[in-house]
Order: sequence, then structure tokens, then C-alpha cells
Amino acid sequence: MPSEKKVLAVIMGGGRGTRLSPLTLERCKPAVPLAGKYRLVDIPISNCINSSINRIFLLSQFNTASLHRHIRSTYRFDPFDGGFVDILSAEQTEKSMDWYQGTADAVRRNLVHFRTSPHDLILILSGDQLYRMDFREIIEHHRAAKSDVTIAAIPVPASKVEGYGLMRVDEDLQIRQFVEKPKDPAVIASLAVGPSVEAQLKERSAEKRCLASMGIYVFNKSVLAEALDNSMTDFGREVIPNLLGRKKLCAHLFEGYWEDIGTVRSFFEANLALAQPLPPFNFFEPEAPIYTQENYLPASKFNRCAIDSVVIGDGSIITDSSIHHCVLGIRSYVGEGSSLEDVIVMGADYYETTEQLRHNAEKKRPNIGIGKGCRIRRAIIDKNARIGDGVRLSPVGKADGSYADGAVIIREGILIVVKGAILPAGMVIE
Repeated sequence: MPSEKKVLAVIMGGGRGTRLSPLTLERCKPAVPLAGKYRLVDIPISNCINSSINRIFLLSQFNTASLHRHIRSTYRFDPFDGGFVDILSAEQTEKSMDWYQGTADAVRRNLVHFRTSPHDLILILSGDQLYRMDFREIIEHHRAAKSDVTIAAIPVPASKVEGYGLMRVDEDLQIRQFVEKPKDPAVIASLAVGPSVEAQLKERSAEKRCLASMGIYVFNKSVLAEALDNSMTDFGREVIPNLLGRKKLCAHLFEGYWEDIGTVRSFFEANLALAQPLPPFNFFEPEAPIYTQENYLPASKFNRCAIDSVVIGDGSIITDSSIHHCVLGIRSYVGEGSSLEDVIVMGADYYETTEQLRHNAEKKRPNIGIGKGCRIRRAIIDKNARIGDGVRLSPVGKADGSYADGAVIIREGILIVVKGAILPAGMVIE
């Protein structure tokens, strides 16, 4: 069996996703739309497929319905190859009646399901990160170093390490110290990369850097079982530090683009960056494509529009509008005379029928999409939102909080129209 076929991938579905709320009010983090037509979970799954790893478990817990639909309709493998993407949701058993208590606890409870697949390594991934990685490289490094655990590590300037797990390594990249989210400047300084490791990095930096954990782990099968034979709940905070000095832990250096999509601001900025002429993450990579559901939608249609630096999903209709630095999802609709700048429109799950449009007119309810003469700035419009004519939206000068009876939320300086919200014609929040 090829070495990559001896690897089982486990993708963490995340917790409640409170930092990404209200985008996670009706869906889990891996199911949040990305880049006009994808979901966050498509990133780790595509990286696995492009690395010839096709036995994948996805551990989920909160608001999983849309995630289940997406996985079921997208990832179908040749039955003769043995590939699969299986969702394992939190469940009550004779041993446990509560929710997953953390990343390590989630993996521990599902070890029984992993035993049915032949493997000697388990690759543990996050379901809410944007990056492209060939996992065969970290696996090769793991085997060559005869490591028990290998952690993907990215160099981060010492001034920007807040919220990361940091590690100190020898010149052979063996991990000697691991500290989860340190705040003490003296501790951070002690974890700075030394000259021998700095020389191994391709990019040079004038500022001191630390190696931050990417939350990507390769475990030997037996070591993982031993590491979880306790009540520890989190890998970074408990399991990894507990293994230091008892097992061989190594770092695998990664210097490509990597973004943890954990907050509204990081989600907003990572998406809009894709609309740049030379985006930091390239979806147009032919040798390592990102896969997603095939929607069989018509090409998007534009009439008399001014469009600049925009990503637009299939099946969209935009008429006589100005769209600048935006990401529009599938089935997006923008009415005449509207102006959008720095806006993410997630689109719609369906087109409304003639009968539904007639019903909307009778009830004086806006159609799905953005109406005529709207002006929207620095906003996220979640799926199936109905925005009437002449609506003006911007978070500039507004405090974070809830507006329009909860239909609009401003968080981290970004205005969000929640999924399925109805904003009547003429509403102004700016």
C-alpha cells in the first residue's frame, strides 16, 4: 500500500463558532460559504484529495444540517478505491452523554470508528483554515525523522503571535518546548527562532519570528491512542505539552499562505483579498484544484455595469450597478442603480419562481437579493437575504451591536445582514 494510503485524515468541525457569529447561527464553521462558491470545509478536503489521501472523517457537533447536505452532494468516491468522507457527529454512548469537550476529546470518542480503516498514521486538520498544502511532504518528513508526532509550523513575527501556540525547536526541528497562546513578552522572546532554524527558512525577516502551530498534526496511530488515554480535552493546551520529553515531537516548516478563519474580521478580510488582482491565495491553481459542489448553474449575467476587482459566483444577475472590491456568491442578484464596495454577498440557495415573485409583490416583501438604488459599504450579506429598494448600509460611525430587530449585526466594525433577513425599502443604517 502506498504510504499516503496508510494515512487517515480527521478534520475537526469546530465548536459553536461564537467568534464567527452571526454567520454561524444556522450553520457550523466548516459550512460557512467562501470565495463565492465554496465552503470552508472544501479547503482541507481538497488538500487531502490533492495529496492522494481519500479516507477522511469529519467530526462535527453544532448546526450540522447544511454541512451534511454539502458533503453528501459533493464528495462521492469510486467504490473500488475505498475512499470516503464520513461525518461523525457527537453522539450519546454508554460511556458519555455530553458534547465534545475539545479537540482531543472529539478525537478520543471516535477512535473506535477509526479502527475499521487500515492505517498507521492519523492526520488531524482544522475545518476553518484557508491554505494549500501537499500533506505528502509533512508525512515524508514525519517518517524520515522517525517522529511520534509532527506539527505543521508557520513562522510568525513576534509582534503578531497573539492567539497562537508557539514552539521552540532544535536545528533538526525537534520540539523542545511548546506554549499555548503565551502573553508574557519574556516567554515569547524565549521562543524566538534561533539562527540555525532561521537559516532553513526561505523568506528573510528583519523582525524576530516564532514558530506557530497551524493546528495540523501527524500522529503515529499507537501514539495517538496512548496520548488520549486520559481525560485531556485539548491538543494544544494539554496533549502536546504532556508528550514533550516522553515522545519525539518534530516541527514541519510551512511558508505558504495560511489564514485561520476564526473571526468575522478574518473571514471578511480573507474573502475580499481574493478579489485582488494577485490574491494571496490562488483558486486558479490547475495542479491542486479546490473542489466543491457542482450546482449546474448558468453563467452570470451583467448589463451596463461598472465592475472592478470582483469575484462573482455562477448564476448571478447584476444590472446597471457599480460593484467594487466585492465577492458575490452563487445566484446573487443586484438591482439597477445600486452601489457596492467592500461587500461579501453570499447569494441564494434557490431562484424564486414567478409565483413567488408575484406573492412578494402582493405582500410588499422584497425579492431575494439586493434591490434597486441601494448603497452598501463594508458589509456581509448572508444567504437568502431580501434587501428592498433604496436601502443604505454601512458600519462606519456605528457601534457594534444589533440593529433592525436583529436583522443586522455590526461586529468588529463590519455590518452583517443575517441569513434570510428582510430589510424593507428605504431602510438606512449608516
